[in-house]
Amino acid sequence: MSTTVKENYLKALYFLDEQAGKINLTELSKHLGVSKPTANNMIKKLEEHGWVNYRKYKPVMLTEEGRRTAALIIRKHRLTEMFLHQVMGFGWEEVHEIAEQMEHIQSPTLFARMDEMLNYPTVDPHGSPIPNDLGEVITQKYQALSEIPTHQKVHLHALARSSKELLHYLNQLNIQLGTTIEILQTEAFDNSLLISCDGKEAVMISQKVAKSLLVK
Repeated sequence: MSTTVKENYLKALYFLDEQAGKINLTELSKHLGVSKPTANNMIKKLEEHGWVNYRKYKPVMLTEEGRRTAALIIRKHRLTEMFLHQVMGFGWEEVHEIAEQMEHIQSPTLFARMDEMLNYPTVDPHGSPIPNDLGEVITQKYQALSEIPTHQKVHLHALARSSKELLHYLNQLNIQLGTTIEILQTEAFDNSLLISCDGKEAVMISQKVAKSLLVK
């Protein structure tokens, strides 16, 4: 099993654990687009590294070392995204695929230099926290825009989901991190929101989009 495959499994386990608090093989195989027997075989190999604990018919459990290793992979990914965005001028919708490749580079010095050049950022271009060099993550508490009362002004700090389609859509609306958003009206029929961004002309967004915008 290649290092890249191992690291992709660790990341998937980390994210599934963050979302659901437990990991089963069915969800893991769906997340990675592989068969359940393939996922089972890979989990056994990860267990040999001391990264997971697994017993048949029980949830997969990340060990402390497995969680730290996964967080350090995510650190490389998010630092790369920030470097591409801030230093190289890539749009926030362009950075994910490149970072997916660079996160597997085994060069601590490279990523330490990136961190230094960026002045030690704590979040990536989508507002997701960047783990520190010990694999520790400091998370912030935000609310989804969908939970905010009408006529209250808030600032966009992060995205709950950052698909390329959502990022392109937000670009069209000139919505980015730091944008001031005011909810002008909530549509009773489908809970879509009429919003004003930075005091500009009002636009309508769906409830699905509003749930993806994390504000404070």
